[in-house]
Amino acid sequence: MGSCCLYSPTNTNTVIPIRRLHSAKPVISGARARANHSKLVFVPIRAVLPAAQYSTTTMANSVRVAAAQMTSINDLASNFSTCSRLVKEAASAGAKLLCFPENFSYVGAKEGDSLKIAEPLEGPIMKGYCSLARESNIWLSLGGFQEKGSDDAHLCNTHVLIDDAGNIRSTYRKMHLFDVDVPGGMVYKESSFTEPGKEVVAVDSPFGRLGVTVCYDLRFPELYQQLRFHHEAQVLLIPAAFTKITGQAHWEILLRARAIETQCYVIAAAQTGKHTDKRESFGETLIIDPWGTIVGRLPDRISTGIAVADIDLSLIDSVKVSSPLPEPRTPLSI
Repeated sequence: MGSCCLYSPTNTNTVIPIRRLHSAKPVISGARARANHSKLVFVPIRAVLPAAQYSTTTMANSVRVAAAQMTSINDLASNFSTCSRLVKEAASAGAKLLCFPENFSYVGAKEGDSLKIAEPLEGPIMKGYCSLARESNIWLSLGGFQEKGSDDAHLCNTHVLIDDAGNIRSTYRKMHLFDVDVPGGMVYKESSFTEPGKEVVAVDSPFGRLGVTVCYDLRFPELYQQLRFHHEAQVLLIPAAFTKITGQAHWEILLRARAIETQCYVIAAAQTGKHTDKRESFGETLIIDPWGTIVGRLPDRISTGIAVADIDLSLIDSVKVSSPLPEPRTPLSI
């Protein structure tokens, strides 16, 4: 069992259950299996919004969603097992949508590994995740799948949205690729093996209109303005594998900024922990409301588990009325 965090309704002191991992590090055997121990604890979680403005807000139109946090490795079967367990936890918690982080199915141990396992969307890897969605009757947001590119030297970093019948509803290919060369530090050139996407994607769902993005896109606010004002997105999906250093400095700040400036919900599933000796992710899976309030998070930013929250689309309208945003004056080019 992983960690599970439930969101308490706005302006209440409701006490809610959280399952919490007590093992500081995953135990990995030769088969790369994890041995985790969980315990049920109770903590009060409260979302604080201006009561005078939002006293009429109810959860009558709410839907429960979840966001996963995990440490993917260079083992497709092990990662699928972790995802399968988290899908079952989310379904048991009543979630209708579960969002996974970037590279949920695989993180290579060395350069070129991701290209070797890249598959078309019709391949066995994605078929397995489609089956998970169908069997648990839950929508899945699979952000950052290694989709086979136009040639053997390239792949696409593809966010796949699967409905509760196991059908692929939408795909978005990451537009902004992560290229970094820190003097004396990390060197990573995603563009050397990844084809950038060219289309902005928003799709209707039972959870509102979803704006679909991936990780490094987060640093380009014009994309989210495009989704909000030209594609009428209500919920922004931002799966990621932020580095530990940049995550500590910017992750939460950027996510809350995107929520506030678009007046949308944000669901940000995150990779966490050490994937290899040379790669470590920050973690901190978050669900944020249109006022910029964090309404779902795990009790531990480095544990494997799910954050769960009830999102209410009527809150978006309330925020828009209380603090209207003008449409951008200049055309947006993405």
